[in-house]
Amino acid sequence: MFIAHVFVRVKPEKVSAFKEASLDNARHSVQEPGVARFDVIQQRDDPSRFVLVEVYRTADDPALHKQTAHYARWRDAVAEMMAEPRSSIQYENVFPGEDGWDSAG
Repeated sequence: MFIAHVFVRVKPEKVSAFKEASLDNARHSVQEPGVARFDVIQQRDDPSRFVLVEVYRTADDPALHKQTAHYARWRDAVAEMMAEPRSSIQYENVFPGEDGWDSAG
């Protein structure tokens, strides 16, 4: 699994529009064969901050996701909503392992 956490800070007056665009993107993203999970989470104490938790089946799948019409629609729609450039951190899955079990046991 290839996991990305995308950190977004949205202009306060754009929070509702960002959520709408991101939910549309997420609904389409989970239909992609390479997407195992796609969460949109909002920070409780600062509603202008979001994390997109994107879980892909392989390291090649994020690039395929970025070629979709729904991603392009989201990217273009939210570009002016950002209070600062978004950032991301990439992760590899440790547990459960590929077979669903911890490799130690």
